[in-house]
Amino acid sequence: MNRIGRTRDGRLRGWGGVAAMAAACGLTAALTLLPLSRGGTDAPLVTGAGSAAQAKAVACQEPEASLPPSAADGASVKAIKARGKLVVGIDQSSYRWGYRDPATGDLEGFDIELARAIAEDILGSPDAIIYRAIPTSQRTSALQNGSVDLVVRTMSITCKRIQEVAFSTAYFQVGQQVLAPRTSAITGYDASLAGKRVCSGKGTLAHEVLQKEAFGARITGTRESDGAQLYPTASQLDCLVLLQLGEVDAIVTDNALAAGQAAQDPGIELKGKPFTTEYYGVAAKLGNDDLVRRVNQVLVEYRRDAWMPAYEKWLKADLPGITGPPAPKYRTD
Repeated sequence: MNRIGRTRDGRLRGWGGVAAMAAACGLTAALTLLPLSRGGTDAPLVTGAGSAAQAKAVACQEPEASLPPSAADGASVKAIKARGKLVVGIDQSSYRWGYRDPATGDLEGFDIELARAIAEDILGSPDAIIYRAIPTSQRTSALQNGSVDLVVRTMSITCKRIQEVAFSTAYFQVGQQVLAPRTSAITGYDASLAGKRVCSGKGTLAHEVLQKEAFGARITGTRESDGAQLYPTASQLDCLVLLQLGEVDAIVTDNALAAGQAAQDPGIELKGKPFTTEYYGVAAKLGNDDLVRRVNQVLVEYRRDAWMPAYEKWLKADLPGITGPPAPKYRTD
C-alpha cells in the first residue's frame, strides 16, 4: 500500500485526501460493516418474509414505483422504536452524499440529511441513529442479513434489485456517465474506450452496463506485482484512487457521484453525456412493507420542505440546473 497517492514514476497525483483516506483504510474494499455511532443498543433487526408485490419481475417497466405512503406503525417500525435507534447503511467516502468532514469527523452529505429526517420521524430525534459504513457491493446483503434497517447510499432502483430488496419512491434522478482525466482522449461512453482500463463498483449498475457493452474497454484485470484484483472494486472511492494512481484510465458511475469526485480532483472531469436514466431510492429488506410506507410518508414532506435546501447546500455547485426532486410513483397492485 505504499504506492497510494503516487503514479508509477513516484509523482504525487490527484486529490491527496482521497489517497490518504484509502491508505488509512487499506482501500475501502477491505471495509466490512462498521458501526459509526457512539452509544445506543444494537438489538436484532426485524426480519420479514419476501414481499410478493415488490419481488415480481414480471412486466417491470417502472421499478421506481413503490408502496403508497403511510404513517402507521407496523412490525418493522415497532421493532425500531423498541430498540430506540434506526440502523442505517451509509457511505462515508462519497463527497457531497455521505462522507466524513475531515475537520470535524462528522458524517455529512445529502444522504446523511435524508437518513436523519427518517430517524426524526420514527423516533423523534435525528440523532437516534446508528450509522454503518458499507461497501457498494454489500448494500443488498446488509439488508438481507439484517445488519441494517435501511440503506441510504446512492442506491439506484432497478428491476433486478427490486427482486432482492424493497425500495422507497425515488428521491433523486441520475444517469451513468464516464469520468476521466481532463487530458484524456476518452470522449464518453463510446468507441474511445477501446483498449482502456475502466473501473466500476462491484454490484453497481455501471458494472452491469459495462458487462453488456464495454466498447472494447478492459473491465477486469490484475496488478502484475501482486496479482490483486484491480477492477471492479468494492467501492467507488477505490475507483477514484486507482484513477489517480494511473492504474485505470476511466471510471463509469452515475453522474451524481462522478460530479462529487470531479469536485475533489480538478484534474478529472465528466466525459460525454449521461447514457442512462435511473433513480436513487431508500432500500429496506423485502417484507418490511410498513417501513417502506413510512419512509415514503417521510419523503412526501421531505420533497416539499427539505429537498431543495439540501440540494442547494450539498449538490447544486457540482450538479447545477436541477429544479426539484423526481415525482413519486406508487404501485397499484
